[in-house]
Amino acid sequence: MPKRTIAALAAVAATATAASAVAASHTLLLGPATMNARSTYQAYYDGHKDAYLVTDVSSKQQAATLHANYAATLKQMKGLPAQYFIEGKAAPGQLSVFGSEPGEPDYNPLWEEFFVTWKAGVKPVLLKSDNQINALAKRGKLTSSDAHIVLNAPITHVGK
Repeated sequence: MPKRTIAALAAVAATATAASAVAASHTLLLGPATMNARSTYQAYYDGHKDAYLVTDVSSKQQAATLHANYAATLKQMKGLPAQYFIEGKAAPGQLSVFGSEPGEPDYNPLWEEFFVTWKAGVKPVLLKSDNQINALAKRGKLTSSDAHIVLNAPITHVGK
């Protein structure tokens, strides 16, 4: 092998080694890990249950109710996936419903809250997906309204 080729390969190897050392030196120092008891909740997504935490919310009233941090600036966030909360009459076992989950291209731990209400005279069914909610809204069975509240609620476990 010519000396120039060997020198070029050595330079590439040295650059790669230096880049690895720089990358390794940027380790995030998070501090010691501790286990804390946090309330987790369940919500439906496409027919299964996911577990999630509530950490922050853009509504002062909800923050107090949920024992979460009040974060007014969250309200400025746009284009978030929906989380649907059923108000009033509901089917037994009803939980909130996510519009996304980890692994989906639009997943984000920030959620735009929507309030779902069954129309008078309609018997509630168990709502388990955003597609189901949207289809029933189109058929005039329920209404879904933007609450203009953003919730920081990361999904911690995806169900099956």
